[in-house]
Amino acid sequence: MAIINPAELDLKEEEVIRINRVAKVTSRGKRFRFSALVVVGDGKGHVGIGLGKANEVMGSISKAKDNAKRNIFKAPIINNTIPHKITGKHGASRVMLKPASPGTGIIAGSAVRAIMEQVGVNNILSKRYGSNNILNVVRATVNALENLQDAVTIANKRGITIKEVFS
Repeated sequence: MAIINPAELDLKEEEVIRINRVAKVTSRGKRFRFSALVVVGDGKGHVGIGLGKANEVMGSISKAKDNAKRNIFKAPIINNTIPHKITGKHGASRVMLKPASPGTGIIAGSAVRAIMEQVGVNNILSKRYGSNNILNVVRATVNALENLQDAVTIANKRGITIKEVFS
């Protein structure tokens, strides 16, 4: 897998999936910190997710954005959808992604929708199974996108033509 330089990509505005306030109780009271889950992408198949923690909301968002830029990967996209049905897994969360015909839109929950918008997928069906922990759902979606394969890659691996892949 090639390392992708985020400076070369025309990234869209980052999308905050979740901001979580965490309280640490000490003898002097409660100490609040924030964690942010952010997704960045260029709308052309490149996407990355990041998690950042800080004492302020803006600090956690900027840390998460930097982390997301370091974790960018390429997902195969064909006609504004994914090439085939796939299930991603992380922890107790499962996310099923299914290609859809043009005009369907993004049929997905908030976390999966944010990722699909950033990666550039406009027509997709999705279903979440198991745990609804947002972080695990996001990581399961990323797992599914990373494991997608396009017909050209499969044909090259097997040493056959693209036409033979579909027969």
